[in-house]
Amino acid sequence: MIHGRGLVHIVASLIILHLSGATKKGAEKQITSETQKSVQCGTWTKHAEGGIFTSPNYPSKYPPDRECIYIIEAAPRQCIELYFDEKYSIEPSWECKFDHIEVRDGPFGFSPIIGRFCGQQHPPVIKSSGRFLWIKFFTDGELESIGFSARYNFTPDPDFKDLGVLKPLPVLFFCVFL
Repeated sequence: MIHGRGLVHIVASLIILHLSGATKKGAEKQITSETQKSVQCGTWTKHAEGGIFTSPNYPSKYPPDRECIYIIEAAPRQCIELYFDEKYSIEPSWECKFDHIEVRDGPFGFSPIIGRFCGQQHPPVIKSSGRFLWIKFFTDGELESIGFSARYNFTPDPDFKDLGVLKPLPVLFFCVFL
């Protein structure tokens, strides 16, 4: 049984491995810093006005062996609408087992799945039920294509329509007494 510091050490090690770009195949390829810059992907975004994100190198071919996680966060009492550009192409496969985009309704990889998408037909408009969307773009080692460009914006959450706009939080001042 793992307790306290042991568990923290294991979790920290896994995070470091993930952030360092370690893959299932190990360190078979040395990636130069110039190459790495052009293929970095994934982000956590919460721009109030919405935005755009793309697969690496879009509209050129995306690189092989990537897993990019995009998390979109809306303000409280807002939902997200996600639109994929028509110039869209991800390696087609049965049940999108190889290259694919996976969209989940929430901030985690275990949030309810909305869909898994690949092929030449861009996904339909996707609407979140709350203030987060989790999007994974996964590519295997073969058959790259142009990938995707996605645009998102925010809409009022219908569950809160009668409550109106949130009041801003008060500014707090802290006093230090000596």
